[in-house]
Amino acid sequence: MSPRAELVVLERAIATVPSAIVAFSGGVDSSLVAAASARVLGERALAVTAVSPALATGELDGARSVAAAVGIVHRTITTDELSREGYRRNGEDRCYHCKSELYDRLAALGAGEGYAVVFSGANIDDLGDWRPGLRAAAEHDVRHPLIESGFGKSDVRRWASALAIPSADKPAMPCLASRLPYGTRVDPEVLAQVDRAERAVRALGYRELRVRHLGTTARVELAQTDLERVAIEDARDAIVSAVVGAGYGVVVIAEKPLRSGSFTGKLLPLAIA
Repeated sequence: MSPRAELVVLERAIATVPSAIVAFSGGVDSSLVAAASARVLGERALAVTAVSPALATGELDGARSVAAAVGIVHRTITTDELSREGYRRNGEDRCYHCKSELYDRLAALGAGEGYAVVFSGANIDDLGDWRPGLRAAAEHDVRHPLIESGFGKSDVRRWASALAIPSADKPAMPCLASRLPYGTRVDPEVLAQVDRAERAVRALGYRELRVRHLGTTARVELAQTDLERVAIEDARDAIVSAVVGAGYGVVVIAEKPLRSGSFTGKLLPLAIA
């Protein structure tokens, strides 16, 4: 298939519906779906970003900027996943409860305003990962245009770059609850603490990172390219000071580079039902 044909396939998948809501985080996957939906559906496409304590600071502003750049109408909604015991319990199915809350709200919005379908930004690489949220999507008849069109992550980034989407090289930014090990209850105070710690480290010039919450201990994970910098004593001390300032008593800087989903790596993939 020629490179241009890939985009045609994606746009044809989107064109099978008269209108759509895009579940829009502002990450590269949902950004490409939003951009393609705007190209095909125009004002009949709506990007919706969910706001809750699990959304990292700066992510909403980023989503707004991307929506404006790709020309899609953008709106926010408030979700209350913390009201769901299954989410607060933080078992291995936490994402199922989070996505159920999101898709309940988007389905209600779509029904009330006449949107035909909800689109997600899932791509085919997600099918080989632990994604309980895909089960929630199946229960709500959410469609996945990237999966339907055979797009993997590398395809998504290539086309996002070709279309000059601002988030083309944006690092993955899962919700703040993903920093908590399974079994550690999710509450707003812990999410806020993680957010403060990550903002403090990011202010030092680190772009891709996670602060894993381990009670009073924080484990800081950085991208491979930043590990040599951290070997300098002053850089290490600055990171430790920043994270301690967010309320942690002990700070450990991981020797291995950041691997997204490290708390779920031993779980089996979950396919779409």
